[in-house]
Amino acid sequence: MKALKFGGTSVANAQNIKLVLNIVLHQAKQDKLVVVVSALSKVTDLLQLAATKAAAKDESYKEIVAEIEKKHLDTLKELIPVSQQSSLLSHIKRIINHLETLLDGCFLLGELSRRTSDTILSFGELLSSYIIAEALKQNLKNSSYKDSRELIKTNSNFGKAAVNFELTNQNITEFFASDDSQVVVMPGFIASTLDGITTTLGRGGSDYTAAIIAGALHASDLEIWTDVNGMYTANPKIVKQARPIASISYQEAMELSHFGAKVLFPPTIQPVLRKNIPIHIKNTFEPEAIGTCISNNVFHHTNPVKGISHIDNITLITLEGSGMIGVSGSSKRLFEVLSQENINVIFITQASSEHSICIGILNTDADLAENAINKAFEIEILQNKIDSCIVEKNLCIAALVGENMKNHQGLSGKMFSTLGKNNVNIRAIAQGASERNISVVINERDVKKALNSLHERFFEDNTKQLNLFVMGVGNVGEKFIEQINQQKKFLKDNLKINLRVIALSNSRKMHFDEDGIDLKSWQSALENSEEANKELFIEKVKKLNLRNSIFVDITANETVSRTYEHYLRENVAVVTCNKIACSSAYDNYKNLKNLSRKFNAPFLFETNVGAGLPIIDTVKNLVASGDKVNKIQAVLSGSLNFIFNNFDERSSFHDVVKEAGVQGFTEPDPKIDLSGIDVARKILILIRESGYQMEIEEIENKSFLPAACMDTSNNEDFFKSLIEHKSHFEGILAEAKEKDSRLKFVAQFENGKASVDLQFIPKDHPFYNLEGKDNIVLFYTDRYVDQPLLIKGAGAGAAVTASGIFADVIRIGNV
Repeated sequence: MKALKFGGTSVANAQNIKLVLNIVLHQAKQDKLVVVVSALSKVTDLLQLAATKAAAKDESYKEIVAEIEKKHLDTLKELIPVSQQSSLLSHIKRIINHLETLLDGCFLLGELSRRTSDTILSFGELLSSYIIAEALKQNLKNSSYKDSRELIKTNSNFGKAAVNFELTNQNITEFFASDDSQVVVMPGFIASTLDGITTTLGRGGSDYTAAIIAGALHASDLEIWTDVNGMYTANPKIVKQARPIASISYQEAMELSHFGAKVLFPPTIQPVLRKNIPIHIKNTFEPEAIGTCISNNVFHHTNPVKGISHIDNITLITLEGSGMIGVSGSSKRLFEVLSQENINVIFITQASSEHSICIGILNTDADLAENAINKAFEIEILQNKIDSCIVEKNLCIAALVGENMKNHQGLSGKMFSTLGKNNVNIRAIAQGASERNISVVINERDVKKALNSLHERFFEDNTKQLNLFVMGVGNVGEKFIEQINQQKKFLKDNLKINLRVIALSNSRKMHFDEDGIDLKSWQSALENSEEANKELFIEKVKKLNLRNSIFVDITANETVSRTYEHYLRENVAVVTCNKIACSSAYDNYKNLKNLSRKFNAPFLFETNVGAGLPIIDTVKNLVASGDKVNKIQAVLSGSLNFIFNNFDERSSFHDVVKEAGVQGFTEPDPKIDLSGIDVARKILILIRESGYQMEIEEIENKSFLPAACMDTSNNEDFFKSLIEHKSHFEGILAEAKEKDSRLKFVAQFENGKASVDLQFIPKDHPFYNLEGKDNIVLFYTDRYVDQPLLIKGAGAGAAVTASGIFADVIRIGNV
């Protein structure tokens, strides 16, 4: 004998019921079956709504009844041949008339008792089981229908009645001993008192019904058929990477189901546990899928964690005060108060000092619990021995579950560090002596981030998902996206980094996709998206609250640079090639660095100096290792180096600057490069990273541009001025020829002073042979005294800069 239970989605409509019938008919060839069914999908909710409306004297309950009637009549008509429908349709209508009479009574009285509510809610299962039983008879004559209320007997705790197992088991055994049907169809969820009054077993009670019957009959198997492929390592609606668990123990399943794994109603396990009847969770829509087997015969894999689950809508209530220390019975009084108010305690933790005790309950019970506790401890509160209870709502409990966790060290440490790295604040912690469950209370808004982070840590082979929010998709931005698209598979396979671009924005448009933007068609997606808005962009990043989020700034925009603080405070890392933030006021620079440390959000800006060259990283390593930077000499502008390397008698200064812009070596406003401010920002950043405090105004900037060029307000006028002052630039070139030198724009720092200016570099200087768009930096330190530490290489260009940004992103992935 096997017991099969089919949930609401499995019997949602005639099409789904046909799938159920195929499964039943296939199994009936080998075994006798008991088939327990839920109400059609959403019908129980409709019945509850109709009852509530009727009691509130809202006549729209009649429309709901009409909707329920139509749903069942349509289903029956599709499953039963027309020639046999007449009597069955009449039976359905009689049941509906009875339902309507009960609701009319609620309307007239203006009230809804728990007893009446149970009777009304029972109609969902009564209707669905009758229709399915009649449909089954069309293909299997040796099948029958049995009303569960005649077998399962309970007390009169309406809404969640307790089963009288002695009488129930006797009834079930006697009935099935005398029944020779190959398949018996029964309604789930419903039972009755000894007086025959209808009761219900609680939401999810159809699972319980099937388990009660399986236990009483010593069934070989209990199969729970639903719309998913078993119990998952986490809620698949929240964690996309969650996967079915092939086998799990009764105890583990009980923990997971208690903590919100809705595929299984928690009490289901109890009737079959003692008799070691395996439970199989199967998918009605993929019957060939393996599903999950719950039993005592579990193979323990290397991963001690079986699943990650959670309970939403939790309130934490803390009772504390010196009056609890050493006073016996405080906990007893607290739990007695809650018991008297019929409030279920989900979570408990107590400080060893006995100064406080903390409990987790449902949000819906919070106000009642607060008033009851404060009243019970009223005298101690008035005497200031105990504080009024502290109530924190809108929390969530997240839990690691695994039978074998007790044999592995460091699991709680991994759990807490994973949550900490993602700035998920833990409000309370509980771990039982069995070590089968480690539970934490967190803010409800962090649940998605927490579950995904934990699943990534314990189930995804340490693959780290990075979620990028990219602002700026010009030359460098395009190359950056191109590089990501090219390297995604390599990074996932070799570095265990899963890169996803969640958002893109330029100055006109912005586009978000929580599942990751398709990088093959990002241009069209961006073009057809919403208007760009920096404030809304920030709000969307915060609302998504994804783990390992990284804001990537590929602009030269000052307004964008002022948003970094908002991201860092939300534990969103910042990667930027925009030099403005780190060369702004020193207090702002230090604030961003401090926020990065405080909120555990990396702030990386390697491309601020030298594009893809490891200049800033080298400085950080020197300082961290105890070295001291005493002097810096550098050519830090790849664009200026390109310009002066190509400026000669055959090419005018104007033409060379134009070409540098075409090749992407200059900023969109070339005056930023030629004025020296860009180089000043770069040397300032190196000075600050070397441990010195300096402001941009303290750097002497000896501009080689005529004042008239500097005073222009747009690119067109600027380029005109370069033509007008052609002789000025030719004069500089002639002087360099005369001195047998080359022109280089040099940044220097020594003895607390810094400068940037155009210099004539002689042949014996390391800067003389610097070609193309290359940068070079010389660091003179306590360790590098006579021979400086030299870094040299390409310091400009879209591809090089993009690769530097990419390297910073990967660096975060490797943390």
